[in-house]
Amino acid sequence: MWGGRFASGPSSVMEAINTSVHIDQRMAEEDIAGSLAHAAMLSACGIISSADHEQIAAGLKAVREDIRADRFEWKAALEDVHMNIEAALREKIGAAAGRLHTARSRNDQVATDFRLWLRSACDRAIAGLRAYQQGLVAQADAHADWVMPGFTHLQTAQPVSLGHHLLCWVEAAERDIGRFEDTRKRLNESPLGAAALAGTAFAIDRDATAQALGFDRPMANSLDAVSSRDFALEALSAATITAVNLSRFAEEIVLWSSRRFGFARLSDAYSTGSSIMPQKRNPDAAELVRAKPGRIAGALQGLILVCKGLPLAYSKDLQEDKALVFTAFDDLDLALAAMAGMAGDLSFDRDALEQAAGEAYSDATDLADWLVRELELPFRDAHHVSGSIVKMAEGRGLPLAGLALEDMQTIEPRIRADVFDVLSARASMESRTSYGGTSPVRVREQVALWTERLNAEQTS
Repeated sequence: MWGGRFASGPSSVMEAINTSVHIDQRMAEEDIAGSLAHAAMLSACGIISSADHEQIAAGLKAVREDIRADRFEWKAALEDVHMNIEAALREKIGAAAGRLHTARSRNDQVATDFRLWLRSACDRAIAGLRAYQQGLVAQADAHADWVMPGFTHLQTAQPVSLGHHLLCWVEAAERDIGRFEDTRKRLNESPLGAAALAGTAFAIDRDATAQALGFDRPMANSLDAVSSRDFALEALSAATITAVNLSRFAEEIVLWSSRRFGFARLSDAYSTGSSIMPQKRNPDAAELVRAKPGRIAGALQGLILVCKGLPLAYSKDLQEDKALVFTAFDDLDLALAAMAGMAGDLSFDRDALEQAAGEAYSDATDLADWLVRELELPFRDAHHVSGSIVKMAEGRGLPLAGLALEDMQTIEPRIRADVFDVLSARASMESRTSYGGTSPVRVREQVALWTERLNAEQTS
């Protein structure tokens, strides 16, 4: 395959370390799409004849059908997806196949294929995140007025709406979508026609191939076109952040479905049992999603280390990029599918949530707010008074609402009986009506906005 420069073939070790077809054959569709666009452009520019173009196009489509039908023989000796397809094309159409590689190199070819593959991967991630959001919004709608404990430091803090809590992950997913959209926008430039590194002396039309492949424009610098992999780093960065966000909710599912919390339950579809303990129900789907950031972030770090010391332009080190990216996006696709499924599958225990919401003096801030609002105490003074009352209640093993009015008045004589109106988890949740707050009124507003937005995304 190297032509006249080499007199003998590579050693078995060289062949083993150099071969990538077992990995990059996943880009076969992209490779053929790029070759079809390139051949059409060469013909339109008069660089190859229309007859050669017709043979090449028909041959490439026949090769594509063989690959789709799983009757294509991938050969390690041909190194990669590009040379395997070119060799198969030559078997089908003969010498005309040799004209396809005019005015291009494997360097711009692989960069083009990789960008096309990652563009689709970003689209898949966005679609997966939308499905996840839809499940969460449906749950938030059904549970807008269910009260649960909100946590800081994993300690009971203030009561919140379950719907509000779930909508938090909808917002995080939207930012993840934005990162993939930004990544897709930046990578959507065509390297094709940059050739090995310096461009080509043939009068090609790079705008035509860019347009045919759905790119916004051809890349402006041939060196950059073949050697840059920051688009892959950015895609892995977006994937890593997304996986971390998914992992955080997965951790909550693990906690909530445990006996110690008892807030939620996954059906059999997303649970497993134990090989020895017949009573067990394990949230393994959530636990496996929780593990995915380690693998995806590892791929990001791996590619950073591959790229960090490479001079311009192309180096064979960059062959290592595909395995890392493909594995990471396989993991992300699976994690997104699992989280979308679990988001819709979760069922909740309303009584357990409400009981927990009222524990650990979660209404203490409401008492302080009442003192500010009704008695016009400075908040810091109200905070001190409220803390003293909590201390009293704790010493007696009572909730705040269990204290007598007279007991509270020993700390602040002006406290009135209507203070008890705010001393419940539900009253606390319902009072938080500020924009972005946890009141069911605000939650239903957000559910309506998200429902409209997601429906519009589906129809666009």
